[in-house]
Amino acid sequence: MRVDVRALGACNRLAEQGAKQAASALSDLTGTDLAVEVTGASVASGEDLAELFAGRESIGVSVGLRGGLDGEAVLAFDAVNADALLSLLPGGASMERSAVTEVGNIALGGFLDGWANYLGKAIDMTPPRYFEADGAAVLPDGALAGDGVFLFESRLDATTTDLDFSIYMLPDSGPFRDLIVGKTAPAATAGGEANGGTESTAVPYESLSTFSSLAKKGSANAADNIAMMTGLEATVDVSRLRFVPLADVPAEVGTDPHAGSVFELQGEPSGYLAILFEESSAAAVADAMLPMDPDEPLGDMAQNALCELGNVMTSGFIDGWANVLGTSITHSPPEFVHDIGASTISPLVAKLSERQDYGFVIDTAIETEGIQARCDVYALPDERELARALDRLSKP
Repeated sequence: MRVDVRALGACNRLAEQGAKQAASALSDLTGTDLAVEVTGASVASGEDLAELFAGRESIGVSVGLRGGLDGEAVLAFDAVNADALLSLLPGGASMERSAVTEVGNIALGGFLDGWANYLGKAIDMTPPRYFEADGAAVLPDGALAGDGVFLFESRLDATTTDLDFSIYMLPDSGPFRDLIVGKTAPAATAGGEANGGTESTAVPYESLSTFSSLAKKGSANAADNIAMMTGLEATVDVSRLRFVPLADVPAEVGTDPHAGSVFELQGEPSGYLAILFEESSAAAVADAMLPMDPDEPLGDMAQNALCELGNVMTSGFIDGWANVLGTSITHSPPEFVHDIGASTISPLVAKLSERQDYGFVIDTAIETEGIQARCDVYALPDERELARALDRLSKP
């Protein structure tokens, strides 16, 4: 099966519209404003899903989908927020199971309406099933099996109370296949239609799964390099390949102060890579690398140390890509950044957005032991160049 990244972008817009409809329906029901925080598609293996949901306790509702779209859809919220949710619902705690079931039914119905309108076919929902689950048990049976599935994820945030919802949709092949198999018109090259070129953005699904595995390997290499240079054991908390609107990426990084290094990648694929620590984590990691106390927490000595670490991590991250894809990928010298998170990554997104609206984002969280430090790696490859490299990867 070949996946057209432009068609996947259209599906992502449908998921975003559906999430907005779900937020509106829930706002009417609960009397509190809800905003769509982020929506995106992941190519996730069973191992990815298990890591993504590890340690989470969830309460929610799942439904089966039949007709215009086959698969499963789930609305889930953290169990620790149960009281906050129930306080907003008719009947409150005395109606816990039925109240949550009604919330799920209304939200998922709104989420799927946009998909049904686009397909011109009704999407039938099975009766909602209430659940209390640990980890990836929130997902339907069979989701953890096989080489990988598409996971559409939308997060809804309550603006006036501590209450977050997530909606997950795992479509089966079948009708969904027809939406993403690359039957769309050829896409313009990075130079645009004025250059007279056309270029397909369809790639084999198996290659996406392979690249997702490469992303995990690169993340492990980056963690090993942190351990080598700081003496701190580092582990990859989560690493996955997502397809998201580029404009949403800065908001995901957030408004807390971050420090780290950014790089421009040259080769195939080109693009950008950012290695960002929360401000306190950056100071702690730099301190662990330096033989003496730095002149100031994030002064010149600390900046040089973080750039050196970023340089080694980036090489470890992309070397595996180049080897498997059969390409040459180099990177620019590190540029130190220290600002609120969104501001550190916005310039990279702006440059890539000149060529595309959506992109594959490799996001990785690396945690260190011994000191409280977390590192987030965001890789933003050019979608057309990535498509070319993945297409070659699928050919003998």
